[in-house]
Amino acid sequence: MINNIELFAGAGGLADGLEQSGNIHLLASVEWLKPQVRTLRNRLESKYNITDASERVLNFDIQRTEELIHGWSNDSDFGSSKGLNKIINEHSVDMISGGPPCQAYSLAGRIRDKNRMKDDYRNFLFESYIRLVDYYKPKIVLFENVEGMLSAIPTGEKITELIRKGFDDIGYEIINDLRKYALLDLTKFGVPQKRKRVIIVGVRRDSPSTNYQNILNYFYKVLIPSKFSEQKTVRDAIFDLPPIYPLKQAIGRQAYDNSSNINGHTSRFHSKRDQKIFNLLASDIENGTNKYTSADSLKKLYYEVTGKNSNVHKYHVLRWDEPSNTIPAHLKKDGLRHIHPDPKQMRSITVREAARLQTFDDDFEFNESQLANFEMIGNAVPPLFAKKLGELLPDLFKYIKENE
Repeated sequence: MINNIELFAGAGGLADGLEQSGNIHLLASVEWLKPQVRTLRNRLESKYNITDASERVLNFDIQRTEELIHGWSNDSDFGSSKGLNKIINEHSVDMISGGPPCQAYSLAGRIRDKNRMKDDYRNFLFESYIRLVDYYKPKIVLFENVEGMLSAIPTGEKITELIRKGFDDIGYEIINDLRKYALLDLTKFGVPQKRKRVIIVGVRRDSPSTNYQNILNYFYKVLIPSKFSEQKTVRDAIFDLPPIYPLKQAIGRQAYDNSSNINGHTSRFHSKRDQKIFNLLASDIENGTNKYTSADSLKKLYYEVTGKNSNVHKYHVLRWDEPSNTIPAHLKKDGLRHIHPDPKQMRSITVREAARLQTFDDDFEFNESQLANFEMIGNAVPPLFAKKLGELLPDLFKYIKENE
């Protein structure tokens, strides 16, 4: 069993998938947003019978590293905890996993921010991550982030080079060509969603005679492709969920018949105007007329119905027989780029549909506000992908041992 500490745990997509693999023992996880903490604690308790989840899932700010390690008390935001050292106790730490928040690295974030996210403190949360890796010295590090990380230059130096140097300085090696090897297309692993993520594995250098690049090449060239599987589609993911139709007349902020009793399977409010647009766009695809499939036609439609110009097209209908477009945290704002493909339903996707497209099991409960639920799902590592990583990690540890 591989003993793991997870940082920036979110709602637990990575933790859940690693747990499903049966190979990873979660010693502790750290997350500073309370809805995510409550969601992960509930999952660990209800699914995996981890009775001390409230202790093991630490709600704290990773930048306060010393307190995180040794404990803190009576904090106005984070209460009290005995800290990682006492929770871990005598266990060895074999792995540290997780990825800092991606908003500061994401291309979308840089487009929306007037200073292209250069002043965002989240650019440097990896420094706290590296401090914890240096303190616990696990054999491997599993670091996940968005594709935009590969091109982010917040201070004049590429963030990837800062990360590489940070790991190198504390005795860890990562693959030389990150774009070629570490950028993974998750549709290749059976995730029904177009989602690319950077997966950086770092290995602690314990033997001066060992070629650690060869070990990392084995991980990316042999182990990772062994987990490729058939491509899955929107139809595979959500077709069997009960349909949700609009009401003839909205009742306050309820515009749909949200009576399925499935956790998270309720539609957000959409006006009659938006319902008509959703019907028009989904019918256009279903009937094969394809009048609104180009970006220009969608931007023109948006101007016609709102009187506002937009540099990017606001609307996108999911295609039944293709993977979904990326499920982002931005879903908390609106669902215009994630319109349900059934013209009769005239709505954007639900929390449960977003969770399905992210490969969360139906018994993974999202009980926070709709806004928080969409955000944590959009920021998550798909559990199916995480499970496959967990399945191959023992082989990586074995290969490292053989080569050292």
